This record gives sequence, structure tokens and C-alpha cells, in this order.
Amino acid sequence: MKAFNYQQDFSTIDFRKEPERYQVGRGEQGVLMVEPYKSEILPYWRFKDVASATASANKIMQLFEDYRQQDDFVGMDMARKFIQMGYTRARRYANHPGGKKYDKNRKILPYQLDEEKAAAAKIFKQSWDKLRADNDYLQRKKQHQQQFG
Repeated sequence: MKAFNYQQDFSTIDFRKEPERYQVGRGEQGVLMVEPYKSEILPYWRFKDVASATASANKIMQLFEDYRQQDDFVGMDMARKFIQMGYTRARRYANHPGGKKYDKNRKILPYQLDEEKAAAAKIFKQSWDKLRADNDYLQRKKQHQQQFG
């Protein structure tokens, strides 16, 4: 897999108009940089509790389907990244109050489980699992990576 190019001028690129410039990268790379998708999805991204995580995951999954209907792989992948980030951030907050994983000396702080955040993470994990098993998405991802890197 080609490394994600953080050197692009993200402030000037409209990835909907130039999907060939989009790189899938690893995990959540670029999730808060790729426009116009960041601005379309970010307002719905919440993981404070089960209710907000459920509403958020449902809305982002709907956006994923909307992007699919528009034949917009970049939008689909960005929705996937936000779902994945919902899981990883909720898990971090579930394990560490305030989401702070390291102390000032870069040592991992002790785990203090927050059941509400863990339950919120589970909501996103279920959606993420669905996306990772979506054959149409996986085919589009492979095609995009083969064509554009």
C-alpha cells in the first residue's frame, strides 16, 4: 500500500472533483483533511454516549449509502474512516478519562474503564464490521487503489 501523502495542499483540493488525488492510506489517515467530505460528515460524528453514538453511526452509515448511490468511492471511504475513528476514539475515552492516553513523560496512563464510552465504541464497531465485510465497498477500494495508488 502506498503511504498517505500528507504533503498535498489539502486546502485547495476538492476531492469530489479530483478523486484521483485521493489515497485510501491506512486506517483513518487524512480523515480530517479531505474536503468536501470532512465538512459533510464531521457535523454528525459524536461518541459521547450510546444515544449520540447510535445517532452518529446511523447517520454516517446513511451518508455511506448516499455516496454509494452517487458512485462516489471517496465519500464511501471517508464515511468508513469516520466510523472507524468513532470506534477508536470512543475506545480511547473508554480506557482513559478525558481521552488522554499518555502522561507528560509519554508513559501510558492507567486504564479506568468508562462503561458508557465502551458501549458507544461497540456501536461504531458494529458499523465498522459491516463496512469491512461489504463486498461492493471492498471491490471499489481495490479498484481505486489499483488505479490511483
